[in-house]
Amino acid sequence: MVRRFPKRIVVLAILLAVIVSNLLAYKHAYAMLHFSQRGERTSKPEELSILQRIWVLFTGVNIPRPTNDTTPNDYGLTYETHTFKVDDETELEAWYIPHPESAGLILMFHGYASAKSSLLPEAQAFNQMGYATFLVDFRGSGNSNQSETSIGYYEADDVAAAVNYVQSKIEPKAIILYGQSMGGVAILRAIAENEVKPQGVIVEAVFDKMVSTVANRFASMGIPAFPGTQMLIFWGSLIEGYWGFQHNPIDYAQKVDCPVLMLHGTDDERATLEQAQAVFEQFKGKKEFEEFIGVGHESYFVARPSQWKEVVGQVLAQ
Repeated sequence: MVRRFPKRIVVLAILLAVIVSNLLAYKHAYAMLHFSQRGERTSKPEELSILQRIWVLFTGVNIPRPTNDTTPNDYGLTYETHTFKVDDETELEAWYIPHPESAGLILMFHGYASAKSSLLPEAQAFNQMGYATFLVDFRGSGNSNQSETSIGYYEADDVAAAVNYVQSKIEPKAIILYGQSMGGVAILRAIAENEVKPQGVIVEAVFDKMVSTVANRFASMGIPAFPGTQMLIFWGSLIEGYWGFQHNPIDYAQKVDCPVLMLHGTDDERATLEQAQAVFEQFKGKKEFEEFIGVGHESYFVARPSQWKEVVGQVLAQ
């Protein structure tokens, strides 16, 4: 049969490959944007064996809904729990950690597949520097509702809602926005598209383009980035209702004119140093870039506490 209809067999094989690859892309995109309710989280790509990578490639990842495993009390900090709405369907929870002689309020936003408790080490450091903090659970994380994430796109609305809330309820002397990874992306988009106007911004581990960060993930799996990157973003766009190819912090940065401190690890495989520097070049106002040598996509405070405190402290003092 193959000899009789060689062209037809080839066409059918190609068609089958396209269908299967798109089904896998949809499965992966959905799993990365929708947190599961149980099971263990799939390990980071670079931590998987070759067989495990093949298994994950065909079965998809599992990312349980992020939860808060500690509270400010565990760090000797008193706090208040606040809830506020973004819209009719989205309600967020935040921890407000006051300071008796606060120099300002730092709104803190966590990264992808995380929750506000992951920010407590940095919140404690900010408190010691004389600042009150407001730690927010993004939609889908911690004690906020929903179980989805948009990698910083709709989370920009969460940032804007948090700023509006603290301005009306807390009335701080100054507002500074701090975000890690996806939290930093959401901050930049909120300034660019939601017209949020903070007195300053501190961001860590920010990627330049959605295409870049997805391609970096394929690279960490040892898999060619094309066409998987494009397929994953295409299906993710249909799932979430926004065009992922235009979700680019490098574009948002062009509209950021407040003072910016950008921190980045030299060994970050999720968002490379060169990609972060490209974003930094687009900021219009006063800005400073700090490299963390040998640090990957992780908390810079935990990895290099002395360096983090020194550079952040100096910038806040200015």
